Amino acid sequence: MPVDRLMQSCIAKEETFPDGATIIEEGSKGDWVYLILEGRAKVKKRTAKGFVTLDTMGKGDIFGEMVLLETGRGKRSATIIAADGPLHVGILDSERLLKDYDTLSPQLKGLIRSLTIRLREATEKICAILVESR
Repeated sequence: MPVDRLMQSCIAKEETFPDGATIIEEGSKGDWVYLILEGRAKVKKRTAKGFVTLDTMGKGDIFGEMVLLETGRGKRSATIIAADGPLHVGILDSERLLKDYDTLSPQLKGLIRSLTIRLREATEKICAILVESR
């Protein structure tokens, strides 16, 4: 996926992680949102039978947004690990994103919150299916 110019304009700083480095740890707190500029990252979820890989993301993908959209109340829902080489990311300006979010109507904010909850629930269901199939 190409890197969206609007998202690129929100980058506060850039970082590079070596292959295998953990960028986000499931269950941790944090409000940073990342945009993949180069490289790949695996999305992993902890289960009773160990980690399950849910997805592999690449250039232009964003991660870490769910906690931000929940206005910092939640915990990270998955672990993100640099995969197949180094991962170069842009760390998005959370303050700017929240200012933009605050301009949305209450109805649209409610819709976004609802979608975030549904995404978390879908992730849990997918994990359960993957663990059962092992």
